[in-house]
Amino acid sequence: MTIRSLRPLARGQVVRLRFSSQALANNPWGDPAEREVPVYLPAGFSPSLKLPLMVSLAGYTSSGLAQVNWRGFEESLPERLDRLIASAAMGPVVVLMPDCFTTLGGNQYINSPAVGAYADYVLDELIGLVEAEFATDPARRAVFGKSSGGYGAMVLAMRYPGRFAAAASHAGDVGFETLFKPAFPAVATALRECQGDLARFLKKFWNAKKIASADLGALMMCGMAASFDPDPSQSLGFCLPFDLNTCQVDQARWRNWLEHDPLVMLERHSKALKTLRKFYLDVGTRDEYHTQYGSRLLHARLDILGVDHHFEEFDGTHSGIDHRLDVSLPTLYAAL
Repeated sequence: MTIRSLRPLARGQVVRLRFSSQALANNPWGDPAEREVPVYLPAGFSPSLKLPLMVSLAGYTSSGLAQVNWRGFEESLPERLDRLIASAAMGPVVVLMPDCFTTLGGNQYINSPAVGAYADYVLDELIGLVEAEFATDPARRAVFGKSSGGYGAMVLAMRYPGRFAAAASHAGDVGFETLFKPAFPAVATALRECQGDLARFLKKFWNAKKIASADLGALMMCGMAASFDPDPSQSLGFCLPFDLNTCQVDQARWRNWLEHDPLVMLERHSKALKTLRKFYLDVGTRDEYHTQYGSRLLHARLDILGVDHHFEEFDGTHSGIDHRLDVSLPTLYAAL
């Protein structure tokens, strides 16, 4: 055995573009509008090939920059693409890996005045940038991701019909009642030290030398609230949907969250999903965030609505599931 020395001979390259975004300018957190944009180009790339474009959406707390990094015990996304293409499991593609990290730890790839216009950033700016730079085929676009990235893939396909020909979600955020609600008490406990002052909590979080897992969970919940229930009357542009003392849910605010649940959105956007050449969903049977339950409901409702899709459960949790890309990426490529 060797330490990952037997790599494919035909290796692609990662081009790092720099782009100054109008969509992210003046975002509420002062997060950078100018960002590095990693783009994977397969071996032998030429603009004359008019290759498909795939958009890889990272999970919460991650970004496209992390997807290109070397990893000790698994492949980076470019290494995986090299192997899949070299083995003829799929053909050559260009892959855009957006950096959508924020002060709140990430976002859900939707436009929100409390976070920023990240849907516009990806759809209207970055895709146009890559297509102009590398002459990819606009008729052959796909989007994929896991966790929040999987949510983004689903929601962008639903809300912006015609932008993508195929989409794949691995353990995407769906079924908010079982995904987010069970975490409310832990978040309330984590925020107790700051007496519910979210600004104070955020300052403490970013000044900490070591980030506690409970604090990371609280940060993610703040990010969800800012994405799903922006409120300009609040000092931070959002507030949480439950009382930090009693953990009682504010039903009006919670309804705002549910409007962004793919289970609820499906009724309004099923026609958009029917235009996809392939809609791929999978989830681990032991997902610790319980996305398997919402995914099963989504699968059942897609069947009822007559939306053609591929749904699969695998033995796994919410993390360590990059190996599932070996299934989804060739599936998306075949559809394109």
